Amino acid sequence: MKHLKVAALALVFLMVAGSRVNAQTKIGYIDAETLLYLMPEVAKVDSQLRQYQLDTLGREYQRLLTDYQWKDSMLKAEKPEKPLPPSIKEQYQKDLQELTQTLTNWQSIAGELNQQKQQILIAPAMRKLSDAINAVAKEKGYTHVLSREVFIVAPDADNLIVAVAAKLKVTLPPELIPGGKPAAAPAGAKPAGR
Repeated sequence: MKHLKVAALALVFLMVAGSRVNAQTKIGYIDAETLLYLMPEVAKVDSQLRQYQLDTLGREYQRLLTDYQWKDSMLKAEKPEKPLPPSIKEQYQKDLQELTQTLTNWQSIAGELNQQKQQILIAPAMRKLSDAINAVAKEKGYTHVLSREVFIVAPDADNLIVAVAAKLKVTLPPELIPGGKPAAAPAGAKPAGR
């Protein structure tokens, strides 16, 4: 999930880079990553990733392992009276070396594939979040919107999380509401959760 954080930060910085600088600069901020995790679409991504890991990555690992075991058993079961043709034996040995390396590095390979799938699945939610941030910034006259992490001190009035959450119809937990005041849930809001 570190990559989601990087992606959320990149999203916010892209918005800043894409905005034009006016004589009157108004800077807002938002914790886009937290808001992204509160979106119902993102909660579904976790279950979709688990399914992908089982159905796709798990099956691929099992296929590779079965192929390895079969070729290994063919080489070990070779009998002097019925030897494998040299070209097949050589190919099996080469395949076993490649399969050994793939299986040894499977965790890393699967991690990369999982990460790619996660980025694909979360892209629509990130676009929706970006659109909501841009719309709120425009409505409220902000020329720049930065990540909350950029600031050491920032006024609550420039925190756009409540307005963006309302636009997305996401209910914020009380601890995320600036000033600690509970906000009324927007009509049709979905409960917060991961």
